[in-house]
Amino acid sequence: MNVMIMGMDGYLGWALGMYLRGRGHDVCGVDNMSRRRNVHEVGSWSATPIKTMKERLEAYKKATDRDLRFYKGDLTEESFVDLVVKKEKPDCIVHLGEIPSAPYSMIDASHCNYTQMNNIVGHNNILFAMKDHVPKAHLLKLGTMGEYGTPDIDIPEGFFEIEYRGRKDKLPFPRQPGSWYHLTKVHDTWNLMFANKIWGIAATDVMQGVVHGVKTEDMVNDDLLTRFDFDECFGTAINRFCAQAVVGHDLTPYGKGGQTRGYLALRDSMQCFTIAIENPPDEREYRVFNQFEETYSANELAEKVSKVAQELGLEGKIWNIPNPRLEAEEHYYEPDMKHLPNLGFKPTYTLEDELRITIPKLMEYKDRIEAKRGCIMPKVKWTA
Repeated sequence: MNVMIMGMDGYLGWALGMYLRGRGHDVCGVDNMSRRRNVHEVGSWSATPIKTMKERLEAYKKATDRDLRFYKGDLTEESFVDLVVKKEKPDCIVHLGEIPSAPYSMIDASHCNYTQMNNIVGHNNILFAMKDHVPKAHLLKLGTMGEYGTPDIDIPEGFFEIEYRGRKDKLPFPRQPGSWYHLTKVHDTWNLMFANKIWGIAATDVMQGVVHGVKTEDMVNDDLLTRFDFDECFGTAINRFCAQAVVGHDLTPYGKGGQTRGYLALRDSMQCFTIAIENPPDEREYRVFNQFEETYSANELAEKVSKVAQELGLEGKIWNIPNPRLEAEEHYYEPDMKHLPNLGFKPTYTLEDELRITIPKLMEYKDRIEAKRGCIMPKVKWTA
């Protein structure tokens, strides 16, 4: 299968490109390298020293004797997206090429607008290019469990049945995004559903939980490592906790620490994406997959990191700090995940398994984290 990965220089994109190529798929990637620039803008860098894309491709070729094709370009440029899709004619497009940061989008008007323009316009350009050149292709679009928010009822996979004033219907589950970034993902979902309705584009909308981990089996040497962000904008809570533990900083859950989310190991994320790619939707079908393994509150997450850190001789103290975000800090959280297990997904890595790989690898690059430790604590606030 010819698979095109939008955002192949990113955390998930680089790992997925190698994973799919190793399974025999023909893989090409697109990226404008903005993740590197955006992280640099907030004064940070990847804890793992990642290579340039040219060096990455050469290192992958040397290690495996396999090729990955790459196109540098911006998804917001309509003519570029049209050209690359027309040239490659992929069977599947995996869309990971968006700015994935709630805090970054909340900095000010320019960061909000940049995030929304990049994400929404880039996504729409892909939809139009598919309509014109590969109308039978499959679009796997990366959404987020954050689209749903934290409702006080169970969260289904995309749709639910509702009865209102004596009538019943199956409707999209209400979205309650918590940032300007999460709003872009909701816009993407609605735009994708509309494109499916009018053009019949077959799509898998993946509502993914927080992915953690720093290595996959394809990363046979450090030249092939994916990035690991730990700053307040691009580092997830678990990444920040791991980095804090490595440099002897207290682990800092926000507020009461009851914020609960779904989590998924990087290697199992690769398995989930591949299952969705290799088991495409029916013609003209739009489907939604919730993608996670386990759910933890921020406090539980910090305790897991602390436990493994202490096993490795680190201190791992926990310190709850004031919450810079406007969010429910204690809430019900019970999402469904049935579609991927029905297609054969079986989790293989627990959170602690992955932490016992991640933290020792970060310890090798302690100096890089120490050099940017000032970027970990929150400065961006949701309220005025």
